[in-house]
Amino acid sequence: MFETHVALDTGDGEMSTFIVHPEITVGRPGPFPTVLFLMDAPGKRDELLDMARRIATVGYYVMLPNLYYRETPGFTVLRDDPASVEFMFAMMSRLTNAMVASDAQAMLDHAETESAASTERVGTTGYCMTGPMAIWLAAEFPETIAAAISVHGVRLAVDADDSPHRRVADIKGEVLILAAEFDDYVDRAHYDRLCAAFDEAGTNAQTHWLVGTHHGFVFPQRFAYDKHAAERHWELLHDLFDRQLS
Repeated sequence: MFETHVALDTGDGEMSTFIVHPEITVGRPGPFPTVLFLMDAPGKRDELLDMARRIATVGYYVMLPNLYYRETPGFTVLRDDPASVEFMFAMMSRLTNAMVASDAQAMLDHAETESAASTERVGTTGYCMTGPMAIWLAAEFPETIAAAISVHGVRLAVDADDSPHRRVADIKGEVLILAAEFDDYVDRAHYDRLCAAFDEAGTNAQTHWLVGTHHGFVFPQRFAYDKHAAERHWELLHDLFDRQLS
């Protein structure tokens, strides 16, 4: 595997981005489909780097940015430190879908200069905080993003002008939604509102309400980790990317 950290100039600052993809060989010459792996609120950290590697190893050019770069060059929450947690929620509240769309454009621009990367059909993943942002990107870049995944995503269908459910008719790719049954941020009514928006717009969407799971079930280092549900997430993710990107 090839790994590097690059600083991408977005116009708002330098965004530290982890890039990982398979080594280019005679038997595996590339280029590899690009995947924009959006971090969750606790920050760009080793746990996410490992998840990015897991995606890349089967044949993808994966980009994992620090989306908090406008405020800090790097951040990983210290859960036992109230000040660190408070700072995390403050940064999270200031990060908008429009900002992440701008950041995605910078990532795509960089990928287009890389011989190992293909941007013909792009995938994006969002976890928790960035679940809605992955859906927003699919609407913002309908000709480019062929697969978008939200895993226990928040604010997917809310009373706000930039709520992703308002833009699902703009999406041309396929969407995968995984929602936890026990989630303080997304109750069943919220989930049903999103599903209704997909149905009304005719969006190509898979939606899964995972009974017995809690918010954060996909992360091995979280108290809510559910191995069965996490592996189901990987199964569905690879199936979607295999069909839409490869």
